[in-house]
Amino acid sequence: MKTFFFWFLAFLITISAAIYQRATGPTYPKKLEVSVNNVSYKLKLVRSLGLDEDPVVKLNINDPTISAKIFFRRYLSKDEFQSTDFEFRSKPIDSFVMNKIFNVTKDEGFYAVVPQQPAAGKIEYYFEITDQSAAKTYMKETPVVIRFKGGVPGFILLPHILFMFIAMLFSNLSGLLAVFKVPSFRKYTTWTFVCLMAGGMILGPVVQLYAFGDLWTGIPFGWDLTDNKTLIAFVFWILAVVMNRKKERPLYTVLAAVVLLLIYSIPHSMFGSTLDYNTGTVTQGMIMNLFVF
Repeated sequence: MKTFFFWFLAFLITISAAIYQRATGPTYPKKLEVSVNNVSYKLKLVRSLGLDEDPVVKLNINDPTISAKIFFRRYLSKDEFQSTDFEFRSKPIDSFVMNKIFNVTKDEGFYAVVPQQPAAGKIEYYFEITDQSAAKTYMKETPVVIRFKGGVPGFILLPHILFMFIAMLFSNLSGLLAVFKVPSFRKYTTWTFVCLMAGGMILGPVVQLYAFGDLWTGIPFGWDLTDNKTLIAFVFWILAVVMNRKKERPLYTVLAAVVLLLIYSIPHSMFGSTLDYNTGTVTQGMIMNLFVF
């Protein structure tokens, strides 16, 4: 019963951290609520596009009586904002799950095409909606940023995600077991190290190679936050494994688990790869940016 409690608590912590990371990450859709003709719509504004995807921005509004316009330019450039109109599209959805379970029979919304960028290139945009009352502008002061990336094969991406999730789960479990000095914490310390190495230090760079053309952009070659935070966590887990090799030293496992939890809670892809349009090179944000107020 006690073992089940530790597993349950570790799983709860892991899921909570994953949800938080997804909700705060800069590449996940930006949520925005708008009112159009006195009807409220919850929009999800795209902030990440693969080079194998259509470069379109969608407004999930099913009112064809309105008009909308998007304004865009290359991120961190001196370009003037360009504009184009959204087009309303409606097409049937032929899916038993969507039709019968979710009661969704068609896909409707306003679509606008933006210029596709190279890997790590970015577009910033805001938009305007005109309904029966007036024209309203959204996100002009804080434009939404889309980052473009290369496609990552599923046989690389899925194991990477799985190993990182399991590493986080084992980390939380071994940390809890170490706090209560349950001897099995040493076994899960080792398994955390193995999964973190596979998911973060082996598959992680391969994912980045496919997405942005660079295998490793952390220390000593660069300041990519994702690479560096993975490296920091990995170093702490090396220490935990080494210090618990011959005798129980639970403090090191607890420390490594806390570090990984804190690092895991940093939004994914923050200060990530960005194409500098002035120089044509891909740069990464510095981890020190976290401490600038």
